[in-house]
Amino acid sequence: MSAPFRSENFLDPQGALVDEPSYLRGWSGRPTLMAAAHRHDDLEINFVAGGGSMLYLYGGELLEVAVGGLAVFWAAIPHQLVASRATRVHWLHVPFDQFLAWGLPQPLLARVLSGVPVITPAARADASDPAKFTQWAADLAAGDDELHRIAMLEIQARVRRLALATVGDPAHRHAGDDPALRQAVSMARYIAHHFREPITVADVAAAAYVHPTYAMTQFRKVVRTTIGDYVKLYRLAEARRLLVTTDLPASQVAAAAGFGSVSRFYRAFTDACGTTPARFRHRRVL
Repeated sequence: MSAPFRSENFLDPQGALVDEPSYLRGWSGRPTLMAAAHRHDDLEINFVAGGGSMLYLYGGELLEVAVGGLAVFWAAIPHQLVASRATRVHWLHVPFDQFLAWGLPQPLLARVLSGVPVITPAARADASDPAKFTQWAADLAAGDDELHRIAMLEIQARVRRLALATVGDPAHRHAGDDPALRQAVSMARYIAHHFREPITVADVAAAAYVHPTYAMTQFRKVVRTTIGDYVKLYRLAEARRLLVTTDLPASQVAAAAGFGSVSRFYRAFTDACGTTPARFRHRRVL
């Protein structure tokens, strides 16, 4: 986000590197719009406690999290907060290793890792969530290992209940009424569906029915990054997913994720993740 913020209870993890030491992190406060799409390797949980809804560009779609709503998604998928009327939000980042170790039901695991978030609509909000998130904040701030373990167990239980309550639900998408935002979403959606292919800026522009030069300008204006860098974010997310969930060799991971060559894949992955694909897989194997 453009300016980090913290509460007295939550550690603000803004600016953290992808391969930092794994621990449960979180913070709370009034959200600010994100300067650009970003990604980080953990399970992100958002709870909108007050004000109005938040609007994310995630996975090529606009997703709305209403006040009282809870959202769970894999943050390795590029995402960006583009609009918000929320006055208070709680965020939790669960380490990816811990998330996998939970042994969640396969349908939920497959949904999250495929880039489809789980979101509760306001009509089905859990009245106990405000108290739960407040308690978790206090437990995490206490510096007590046992309280930390209790919080982690309770967060896992909340995610499991969320999965039961929303099984079969589609992602909550938002139509949007800003022409520039609609064009950017059309381009982001095309990238989300075609990043494995050797796509060009012209291909992406055609999805929004605009000229390539205009497309690059509009996309950067809304998403705050270039089309090429956004495609790379998706390819890296897919590579990370394949490294964790399959035994494919690196050469096949590179091809399946859309990288034109193994050397390009290794260079991009190491630059972004601070480690090689082999080491990443070794540390996060199921």
